[in-house]
Amino acid sequence: MKRSHKPMTGAVAILATALIAINLRPGATSIGPVLEEVTAGLGIGSGTAGVLTGLPGLCFGLVGAMAVGISRRIGVTTGIAAGLALAGICLVLRGLTDIPWLFLVLSALALAGMAVGNVMVPAWMKAHAPSDNVLLPTVYGTTLIVGGTLGSALTAPAAAQVGWGPALAMWGVLALVSLPLWAWLAVRERSSRPSEAPSPPDPTLRIYRSRTAVALTTLFAVQSMHAYVQFGWLPQIYRDAGLSPGYAGAMLATVTSCGIAGALLMPTVIDRSPSLAPWMLGFAVAMLGGYLGLVTIPATLPWLWALLLGFSGLAFPTTLALLTARTHDRRITARLSGFVQPVGYLLAALGPVTVGLLHAATDSWTVPILLLMSTVVPFTWAGLRVSRPVYVDDELATE
Repeated sequence: MKRSHKPMTGAVAILATALIAINLRPGATSIGPVLEEVTAGLGIGSGTAGVLTGLPGLCFGLVGAMAVGISRRIGVTTGIAAGLALAGICLVLRGLTDIPWLFLVLSALALAGMAVGNVMVPAWMKAHAPSDNVLLPTVYGTTLIVGGTLGSALTAPAAAQVGWGPALAMWGVLALVSLPLWAWLAVRERSSRPSEAPSPPDPTLRIYRSRTAVALTTLFAVQSMHAYVQFGWLPQIYRDAGLSPGYAGAMLATVTSCGIAGALLMPTVIDRSPSLAPWMLGFAVAMLGGYLGLVTIPATLPWLWALLLGFSGLAFPTTLALLTARTHDRRITARLSGFVQPVGYLLAALGPVTVGLLHAATDSWTVPILLLMSTVVPFTWAGLRVSRPVYVDDELATE
């Protein structure tokens, strides 16, 4: 007979959520600030650099699509722990190589480990949330963005001191330091009684029949595309405008750090507001303003364009919080997360590659940025569609 365990305490759940969240973005955001040094060190061209910047969305999409199936076989907690271990090991190893194909393979494997966490953590939080359903999503969204901000802010200064390889490898060390708690939780889950094990999602569900799920996917895809374009290319846009590498990295950090306030604020706003429409419209206007500044006068008030883009990026923690806020049943949460994130990331992966190709073809940032500005149309539609408190469970029940 399997042993039973006491329910997880709120403190453990909070710590576990913070430790996984802080490791799900630095592997992606650390490349942009040192992209020029990485491409020179590896001897790769702009086309391969575009692939490198597009890898996060591609890996998050492809591997994320398999994450629900993985969780059904080995358990949600074990899957998250395994993904964290894979990310940590591969991030360390990629910082130690200057072989282009190996660097790309290790990057893809590290991002694959993060992708598992992206999809599984919302379902894990739904299952282990304390009485306050807002707490864990707030911790998750906030720490996720803190991790992304640290990756963009600290990598360039570290590279100036120790080289770009060790600067990238340090994010793998962070993941490995965070692993013991999740390994313990995985062992705990495996030895717990069956009633405590995560329930697999209902395979009969067709989540795409929910209009809210489709709108969430659209919003997630567009916002993620902008995020990964910014992670990969925003520092270079600023550098080409005359800013120093450190200043350009600081502008990306400004964009990502704005999301910290959003991650702290938006779960409560969602919980208490009858509609998010004013927020979504504000995000859309800020997006247009930020890109308009970049395409016209990027080196004039660069911090203003970064702040505007950062405010529009609050749509990202909002969408993450909506994955749990727009569902009742944790099985629906898992299915929704397993649909929204993989599909959204696959679509988002096209952004950095397209921007890189357009920049290479035109030798200018004007056309890529104008293309980014045009995506405000689907962004606004999706944002308004998910603004109302409609539950995916209820929409599926009427099918």
